[in-house]
Amino acid sequence: MVQKELEAAVEAILFASGEPVQVERICVALGLDRTAAEKALQALGDYYAYERRGIRLLHAEDTWQLCSAPDCAEAVRKAFEIRKPAKLSQPALEALTIIAYYQPTTRAFVDQIRGVDSAYTVNLLVQRKLIEECGKLQAPGRPRLYRTTKQFLRSFHLTSLDDLPELPELNEEVQARLSGMEGQTDNTPVSLPLENRAANQRVFPS
Repeated sequence: MVQKELEAAVEAILFASGEPVQVERICVALGLDRTAAEKALQALGDYYAYERRGIRLLHAEDTWQLCSAPDCAEAVRKAFEIRKPAKLSQPALEALTIIAYYQPTTRAFVDQIRGVDSAYTVNLLVQRKLIEECGKLQAPGRPRLYRTTKQFLRSFHLTSLDDLPELPELNEEVQARLSGMEGQTDNTPVSLPLENRAANQRVFPS
């Protein structure tokens, strides 16, 4: 299969799916190795961006998905009478950032870093499908653990959690809270393998 035919086949698979497609599924369908499949995907993505087409190819972890170009968002909303999603509030952004950099973690940990009750905020993030439950902590009460989702990656245009930016220095108030939490932040889950935890756990300042 020549390169253009390969790219056309990959494009057809992505279009027919309408959902994120794992690279392995494309490899099996077309009899490709991962390198060849990713080369075709990257070529498609570059073409859409360079030609300023109305669609883009979104890469998140090991999945790829066709989506509308950000520049066309208003036209798409008007055509289908889609309401513009409400922006996240500052408290929601704070809670989401803590979870993103310190996942998997508990709501109590988010509360302690922010210094306020985050129950409503965490539930809102779950409803927006930006975070999800991923197990329970081996501690009294077995509190739920939360992590970010692929929807989080797509919403913030991230390929993986490795794309998260470095954090600034923690302010004195947050440092004091963290000091008082030493020995209380073992986020090892009951049902989530340790290798799924973020490699470098960091905390975002409130």
